[in-house]
This record gives sequence, C-alpha cells and structure tokens, in this order.
Amino acid sequence: MSKPNRRTGLIVSLDTQDPVQARQWVRDVAPVSGIIKLGLEFTYAAGFQAVADVARGSPLFLDLKLHDIPNTVGAAVRSLSHLRPRMLTLHASGGRAMMEAARTACDLAFPEGERPLLLAVTVLTSLDDQGLAETGVMDGACAQVRRLARLAVQSGMDGLVCSAHELSVLRDDLGNDPVIVTPGIRPAGAAKGDQKRVMTPAQARDAGADWIVVGRPITQAADPHAAAAAIMAELEG
Repeated sequence: MSKPNRRTGLIVSLDTQDPVQARQWVRDVAPVSGIIKLGLEFTYAAGFQAVADVARGSPLFLDLKLHDIPNTVGAAVRSLSHLRPRMLTLHASGGRAMMEAARTACDLAFPEGERPLLLAVTVLTSLDDQGLAETGVMDGACAQVRRLARLAVQSGMDGLVCSAHELSVLRDDLGNDPVIVTPGIRPAGAAKGDQKRVMTPAQARDAGADWIVVGRPITQAADPHAAAAAIMAELEG
C-alpha cells in the first residue's frame, strides 16, 4: 500500500570518527540531502559536543538505537534533548514499556513542535533468517519485523526502521501513517558491504519508503556531492 506520488528523502550516514571529515561531508551533501545521520561510531569517538557542532544548521538523525530498561531509556531521551535531533532511534525489541517510556520522556523534554520522530528499529539489515535463528527467532526476518512493527506503533512510535524487503508488507499491515526509514540502500552496482537485505533507491521508493539511508556509496565516492545528487535524481526520476 505505498502512497501515491510519495516523495522519498535521502539521509546521508556520516560513518567516521573524525569531526573534520564529518563537517566536510556535511558541506558536500547538505545542498542535496534532507538529513544527516550520526550514529554510535561518531558519537562514541567524538562526543556529544562534536555531534552538536557537526549537525549545526542541518537536520539530525541521531541513530543511537537505545535499548535498556524503561527508566534508563526515558532518562537517556531527556539527556539527549539539548541536541534537538529531528529523528531518534531505539530498538523495538526493548518492548512496549521501554518504548512508552521513551515517548513519555520525549513529550515532556522537548518544546512543543520540536519533538523528534521516534523511530523503532525492527530487525537490523545485517541480519538474515539464519542470523535471527541463532538468536532464537525461528520464523524469519519478515515475521519478526511485522511483529515488532505492530508493537512499536501500538507503543506510540512515530515510525520504523526496516529493510526495504519488508517495506511493502508493512505498508499493507500498517498503512501510510508510520514514517518508514530504510537503511541498506545501495545504488545499482555498489558493493553490499556488511548488509544482507538491500535494494536500490528507486526500488525502496516504489516499495513505500519515506526516507532512505545511504552511507559509504556517498561518503566513499570520489565526489560525495555528485553521488548524493545522483541518488536524489534517481529518487525523483
């Protein structure tokens, strides 16, 4: 049930430990990318002040994938409020109480109109059915994504993070309201790296993605600006 005439945006993942490199990438891609993503690698290496400095002037997808007991996750959300992220991630597998605590904290900690979208990570795109079976999930990635996605929406999450391969079924299950962000996107001919379940930008758009996340195919390109612009042209084509 993909939305007619859906406009799919581009999030560029800045996978580095170096603030100087991250700022250069922001200058390269900001004119064509809707949002920049900073995650665990950068945050742990450079610290939260560097996150604020790099993201200054650009909408921030803060991808920390919070996962802990409800009280701790709620406190973490309050602690992150000074960064004013546009999007913030947590693991749906943390359960209903954890997600509800995050939503309550978010509603209280952020000024009206500035609350970030809370996005529940379903199944990492590096996991396939075999990898999930090793963790005790025996009915495969699609079933687990559907299960966690329904729970996340019921728990007050604004959207979901899932592989492009689950996009269509989630739109059928949940309609067009949840914001769906899709990592594991690779332009045609790009290396998959450590991703298992991938699609091209146009395939993800057609399946119902609101946002796609692209990292190395842009940041490791000889011309990151041109690489990002080419992906946006594909999305809008």
